[in-house]
Amino acid sequence: MPSPPTRAIVAAAMSLSIAVAPHPSLDAGAFVTRLAAPLGDLTWSAATTGGVATPPPALAGAGDVKDAVRALLRHGGYKPSGRGKPASEYLAQAAAEGRFPVVNPAVDVCNHVSLHSGLPISVIDLDLATAPLSIAVCAEGTSYVFNPSGQTIDAGGLCALCDVAGPCGTPVKDAQRTKTHAGTRTLLSIVWGTRALEGRTAAATRWYRELAATIESATVDDVVLR
Repeated sequence: MPSPPTRAIVAAAMSLSIAVAPHPSLDAGAFVTRLAAPLGDLTWSAATTGGVATPPPALAGAGDVKDAVRALLRHGGYKPSGRGKPASEYLAQAAAEGRFPVVNPAVDVCNHVSLHSGLPISVIDLDLATAPLSIAVCAEGTSYVFNPSGQTIDAGGLCALCDVAGPCGTPVKDAQRTKTHAGTRTLLSIVWGTRALEGRTAAATRWYRELAATIESATVDDVVLR
């Protein structure tokens, strides 16, 4: 009689899998965070996490991060400038002007890591996305709504996390239909890194996972990128 599967094997079988289209420079990181309570009932502050909220040495020095991220976005023909610049650049500008946003624990952790790593990050409500999920460059003419007022972004040529209905998140703006809300319980995070910054995606993703786990007993699960 065969022995029962180990817990590790069972956990691996349950891991979320995301298909990633070939890309010469994309180096994505991903994980799932499961919350112990609805997001609206939780709190998080970098000030309460001790040393965990301090960026690791591997993320020191922004250096060529901005240019490398923009080059990543240009690969498919997208123009990352003006209102279409990477989300990480918006955060850096907001921090410099003293207006860094505070939204909810999920978004705040995401923004904290994005600010200090220089890498754009998407965080969505996984329960609002419909499988299968994939990461690929959007075709010309692709657009999606990114805020409650119904404004759209032209995502042609832009890397995106997509479900059956289209883009859920990109390095520029996440889709309104899968954004986190007060009732969110399951989060999917995508770190939009580039191979031009060797090791930076891995370092940012590790740190991000550690911080996500400090959101009031949250648990963090692996994602298989294939």
